Amino acid sequence: MAGKPLKIVPPVPGVAEIYDLGRGPETTAQRVERLQTEARLLAREEIERLDRDLRRLADQARTIADGGEAYPAGIRELAGRIGVDTAQRAEILRALLERSR
Repeated sequence: MAGKPLKIVPPVPGVAEIYDLGRGPETTAQRVERLQTEARLLAREEIERLDRDLRRLADQARTIADGGEAYPAGIRELAGRIGVDTAQRAEILRALLERSR
């Protein structure tokens, strides 16, 4: 997919290099919309990372809960509850995330 070649704009003191992408100047409303979209995408990435971490934590807790005599009984019981609770919360988080699309 060939597009217009990038054109380097002359440097401005105290400002990073700017490239003209051929779209013309961005209006304030366009910039606000673009930044809001970017913020929503970043927030979604953070939520997805939390979802992965919760699922990984639930798996680790289940591993300890199912670890047998290698782990103390109180620890196994607590880990079992953490595993179930964390997995349920991860499912709720995933459902809310899917609903927000």
